[in-house]
Formats: sequence, C-alpha cells, structure tokens
Amino acid sequence: MSDNVLGQITEEVERSIAPVYQHIEQISLLNHQKVLDSFHEARVSEYHLKGSTGYGYGDAGREAVEKVFASVFRTEAALVRGQIASGTHAIALCLFGVLRPGDGLLSITGRPYDTLEEVIGIRGSAHGSLRELGVSFKQVNLLADGSFDIEGIKQCIGEKTRMVMIQRSRGYDWRSAIDIAKIEEVCQIIKSIKEGAVVFVDNCYGEFVEEREPIEAGADLSAGSLIKNMGGGIAPTGGYVVGHASLVDMAANRLTAPGIGGRVGATLEFNRWFLQGIFLAPHVVSEALKGAVFAAALFEKLGYQVSPGFSDKRSDIIQGIRFGSAEEMVAFCRGLQKGSPLDGHITPEPAPMPGYDDQVVMAGGTFVAGSTIELSADGPLREPFAIYMQGGLSKEYIKLGVMSAAKECISVNKEKQIFGRI
Repeated sequence: MSDNVLGQITEEVERSIAPVYQHIEQISLLNHQKVLDSFHEARVSEYHLKGSTGYGYGDAGREAVEKVFASVFRTEAALVRGQIASGTHAIALCLFGVLRPGDGLLSITGRPYDTLEEVIGIRGSAHGSLRELGVSFKQVNLLADGSFDIEGIKQCIGEKTRMVMIQRSRGYDWRSAIDIAKIEEVCQIIKSIKEGAVVFVDNCYGEFVEEREPIEAGADLSAGSLIKNMGGGIAPTGGYVVGHASLVDMAANRLTAPGIGGRVGATLEFNRWFLQGIFLAPHVVSEALKGAVFAAALFEKLGYQVSPGFSDKRSDIIQGIRFGSAEEMVAFCRGLQKGSPLDGHITPEPAPMPGYDDQVVMAGGTFVAGSTIELSADGPLREPFAIYMQGGLSKEYIKLGVMSAAKECISVNKEKQIFGRI
C-alpha cells in the first residue's frame, strides 16, 4: 500500500471519529474539575512537593497526596506509595491484607489476569499464594454478551465468601471492559446476598475513562498502578489502594507491618511526581482514548476485527486488535516500536515474562520502563492472536505509531484487499 492510499484512509477515519472525540473531551473536562477541586480541598502547596527519607515520619507531602487521591475517588482513605511496584502488587496488598485462612475469594469476571494466577494459586506453585495460606477460590465467567452471570454469582456466594473481585479492564480477554453502571448494579446484588462481603475492583486501565469511579458505584476497595492512568505519564513508579478506611489500613499493614501500616514510608522525590501526575491524568487518559478510537477505526477499515469498535462505549483505555497469526502480532509491535521515541531501532521479539504462562510480544519505547500509559502494545502468543494497545501521551504521537504499525501489518499480509485500493 502506498503512503498516499494510507493517508486517504486516515483522512476518512479522522472525519468519522470526530464526534467520538467530542464525547471524550466532555468526560475529560468533568474529571479535570474533580481533580482541581481535590487539590483545593487538600490545600496543596509548594512545600507538599518535597519528600522524606528514612522512616518518613511526619511527611506532609505524603498526606496531601493521599488526601487528593481519596477525594478524587470519593472515598474515605487512600494508600499511594512508590514502594508499590506494580498494579499486581497493589492488588495483592488488597487480597492478602483482607483475606484470612478459611475465607473465600470469588472472581465474577472469569479467570483473573495472568499475573494474578500465581498470586491466587490457580497456576504454578508459588510459595505464599492465597491457596497455600488456606484461601479458597471460585470464579464465575461473564455471559457471552459480556454481562455478569447474576444467577451464577448468587449460586457461588456462600458462607465463606469474604471478597468478590471484579476486573474492570479486559486484560488479555477478548471482551468489553466492565463499565461503572454494571459495577453499581452488581454491587447492589452482592450486598443483598451477603452482608459484609468486600467488593474489590481491579481498576487498572479504567481510571478517568468515565465520570465516576468504582467506589462511587458501591465497591468497597479498589487498586491500580501509577505507571498506568493515574500517574499521568509523569509518575516513575508506584501504585495506589483506595476505599473504606479499615480496608485500606489492612492493605497498608500488608505493605509495611501490622501496627505501622501507612504511617511510615519515605517518599523521596515521589510527592511532586504523584501530584503532577494525577493533575495531568485526565488529559493524558483522554489523549489515550482518542488514540484508541483512531486505532479501532483505522484497523477496522483495513479489515481487522477490533474490540471495542471506534464508537462503542469504553470503560478502559485498552484497544484490542485481532490478527490471523502470531506473525502479524509481532509485525504490529514492530511497527509501533518504530514509532516510539525511545528504542525505535529495536525489533520486538516474543519472549517469556515473569507471571505469564505464554510467551509475550511487547512494544513500548517509554520514558518510564513498562509504563503502559505511554504508548505500548502487548499480547500473549495464543489464540485469538490479539494485540492489546494502550496509552499514549498525545493523540498525534499515537496516530504516528498506529500508522507505522499498520504499514508493518500490511507488509506481511500483502494478499489482504482493502476496498480494492491495494
């Protein structure tokens, strides 16, 4: 395909998605206001940008960060720390902090994300898994249309069920993300069945995509990573836990030690990164969403199956694109890598990764290693041979990367006919 033909298709795509951009901008404005109000409520000042060392006693900046996060999420408490290494770590703090031997964990969005399988103990033999500690696990798959299996949930909630887990994002599943309205509905049902059950939402990739967050919809606890949405492309590491104060304290005890919890923890230089990151996050998320919409429309035009479609409702920043082979998956990542500011000369290759059962191919020349709010894409080499693209600090940067990826895919599949224009 010539650059002129791809340029013509791109122009058609841009015209078709303009109304979708407007909707994204409306939600972004509301979330900008929410963040700004939270800064004012916490009375954030320049001195809050300073960090602490050692034990981190009396860290006013850390307190301001956590007040802002708690306010943004409309909840009682927040734990926001650079010592939290990843989203999986933040989620594990919630699981191990709340669950005790003899308790039951129920996932109602099917099998959890790959890196949580060993945490729970449903794959591998990792020492210290929930299963090894005597916590049982059940799962209820989503229905074919992506909705909750309410009857299945009612049957599986029992006397031992202490926590019900919802994975908001699609992860590596070919399904829609779980929107806030569905979370609100299922929270009401769960609490009507089992008073005291903790509804926990893995919120990775979902923050600021909608007007409300899971705690506002009735969830009790939620967690995510700061090198995803909430870090705004600024935070160099870290994660967060938000929810009812008693539950956040349980997670904090797991991070440090019982009796110490969230009252210690040096912030070094993180306070400025975390505050500036959450301040920028609504805009960065809106840019990532616009890029995902562009990618969906372009690759659908090129004859690929995408999820979600460009005009579909979104509740996370991830864009799935299904390919016919592992070769095309690698080609997409190769093209996206060429459009990256760092390591654009590197060729991605499938490789084993800690926490994953299959080889994974990944693209992402990011300023923060592994930052998925910057433009990246990855996927396990297994059926349905799908790549999951996420992030992007600017719509224009995403557009360039996606067009580069499209060229690579077409070059390995020259037989593909695109409306007769090849």
